Amino acid sequence: MPDVPLLDAAEQRILGSLLEKQVTVPATYPLSLNSLRTACNQSSSREPVTDYDEQEVERVARGLKDRGLVRIVWADTGRRTLKYHQTLDELLELQPDEHALLTVLLLRGEQPAGALKTRTERLFGFTDRQQVEETLARMAGRPEPLVRELPRQAGQHDNRWTHLLGTVQEVGAAPEPAPEPVPDGAVRDEQVRTSYTAVSGAYADHLADELDHLPFESWLLGRVVDLAGYHPVVEVGCGPGHVTDFLAQAGARATGMDLTPAMVEEARRRFPDGDYVVGDLRSLMRPAGDAGWGAVLAWYSLCHLTPAELPDAVSALTRPLVPGGWLVLALHAGTGTRVLDSWFDVEVDVTFVLHDPARLRSVAEAAGLVDLEWYHRGPITSRGETTERFYLLARKPA
Repeated sequence: MPDVPLLDAAEQRILGSLLEKQVTVPATYPLSLNSLRTACNQSSSREPVTDYDEQEVERVARGLKDRGLVRIVWADTGRRTLKYHQTLDELLELQPDEHALLTVLLLRGEQPAGALKTRTERLFGFTDRQQVEETLARMAGRPEPLVRELPRQAGQHDNRWTHLLGTVQEVGAAPEPAPEPVPDGAVRDEQVRTSYTAVSGAYADHLADELDHLPFESWLLGRVVDLAGYHPVVEVGCGPGHVTDFLAQAGARATGMDLTPAMVEEARRRFPDGDYVVGDLRSLMRPAGDAGWGAVLAWYSLCHLTPAELPDAVSALTRPLVPGGWLVLALHAGTGTRVLDSWFDVEVDVTFVLHDPARLRSVAEAAGLVDLEWYHRGPITSRGETTERFYLLARKPA
């Protein structure tokens, strides 16, 4: 068994970033110097957040190369650019589950097994916390251990684990990490626009035919068209327009609205006969020439709002409904947040919020909506889904 290398903080961050990106963005790995610097300094999934410049990253990476922990290669396509590839997993003969855990420990320091399970979801699919603990025990039981379990301190619910590849500041009596924070509204909106702009084409391609494989959702959308009657329908947060187009093909006078201009451009290009506009769902107006919308759909478009923002958002979507009109919500069910720093092999910074179905029903009732009906389904694993889905229909009193 090879000796475990001892790394300083910058070396840990660089190797952790390379280990992560090798799995999450394989299409752009190995990383250029600029991409490696960005990966090291990203504001999500890193503790602490750093601000290395290119000269520092290059200096440390070349030092790692001299130690046999990084390989520097020429890009095999396009411009001749130097790229950086970690060899730590080869040196330590890491299995995929070990690779995932060591990556997160290098990037975020000591953590309990429960947090490690959550934070390794994009790197390895641990079935439960026990499997995480079994892998950690295997890593700790090597002739040259890679990790060790720390004694539980006052105020901690669970023992924490740390890697043994260098000095890690122990948190001591600090409580378990809170869920990933959601940025404030203005910052969050800009992150959403920027992230969806970056993935607009790939996102549109991915969703183009999804309703062909979702019979329940297709049935539900057809039911919405029937409920709206002769009044127009609007989908807020329409993305690339495929749901709005489905509503139109089913007979509705449908409009799509989205916060991101690039998504509206995708919708107009793909569905040129449709009506698509740029706008914020929180300032939705009544349609021109009608007393109100027959149905307002927020189809997975509230997934970036915090629970505290839901009451105002639901009220804003309810106001322009015609009396007797319907509000339709589709969301990821659960609690907590999920932060993406890579999406469709593109670097992004966007936070998804899971919402509690019981709270959603309470919010709808508080907005004065009646005749609530809801549907709750598990993830379709064959489609790669990992979250439960919740659909709510509620009527504005006549």
